[in-house]
Amino acid sequence: MIAALGTLPFLATLWLLVVLGAAVLEESGAKIVAALKGEPKQPLTVGQTPARLRTRAQCAKPICVNAEWRAAA
Repeated sequence: MIAALGTLPFLATLWLLVVLGAAVLEESGAKIVAALKGEPKQPLTVGQTPARLRTRAQCAKPICVNAEWRAAA
């Protein structure tokens, strides 16, 4: 009896995963296939160009420390 009660939640979870996976593939399957092929899903128009933005890392300014403090460290 315990095995039957344990099997039911397992099968319900498995069914839910299959349904969610099918929904994801239905919605974004074309994007996934295009990405695997290495081509854009929609062709680029004249005004659209791929761009990569770079930001500079924020570096802390060096601070001056007394020689005694440096020796203590």
